[in-house]
Amino acid sequence: MLLAGCLGRTAEPQVVLQTEYQKQNIPIQARPAKVNFPPVDWYVVTEDNLEEFIQRVQNDTGNKVFFAITPKGYENLALAIADMRRYIKEQQAIIVYYEEALTPTEQPPAEK
Repeated sequence: MLLAGCLGRTAEPQVVLQTEYQKQNIPIQARPAKVNFPPVDWYVVTEDNLEEFIQRVQNDTGNKVFFAITPKGYENLALAIADMRRYIKEQQAIIVYYEEALTPTEQPPAEK
């Protein structure tokens, strides 16, 4: 009876641990095209050259329409552009970080 009890018993299942390295399948997207800023004509208009400027704009464009900005407005515009540039550079740094994280730099250990 003692031997019969041992015969009915099955061997415990053997646990096999296998590590597989899988290559990430995340394509790196191409960078967007660079921004192309067309030229902008800047004029400094004072009381001394106002009439000359109005005549010049009318001769060049056929209109007496122009846009003006105050010195404080120009300063704010410059600060806004600088802040936009900072933001874009920070975004580029984040993109480079993730691109480098997705690029394999180390090879997985060899299987034994």
